Amino acid sequence: QVQVRESGGGLAQPGGSLRLSCVVSGSIFSINVMGWYRQAPGKQRELVATHISGGSTDYSDSVKGRFTISRDNAKNTVFLQMNSLKPEDTAVYYCNAGGVFEIGMPGTYDYWGQGTQVTVSS
Repeated sequence: QVQVRESGGGLAQPGGSLRLSCVVSGSIFSINVMGWYRQAPGKQRELVATHISGGSTDYSDSVKGRFTISRDNAKNTVFLQMNSLKPEDTAVYYCNAGGVFEIGMPGTYDYWGQGTQVTVSS
């Protein structure tokens, strides 16, 4: 069974930094896309950043230049380094593993973590 576990959320001051981590565990052969999404109160979940297994990355305009996504394919782990945090970055951040090939299973699947709270406030 595949599990997605995020860690690293918490409280930061405006202008501060946080680093999120996400580990995907289970009988995994490969993961195509790993990414971070966020959902603020009263808003829809939105894309923050994605990292495709070949190395390309994509960011939402609101975090470009401030957030950096990185990935350790050998450990099925993805990170999100968040710098120059703003109050509007406050949200629950979710890790997504997309296009997961599981050993012995046909097709691919997508999995989500439970989310980790990030609060930016003075």
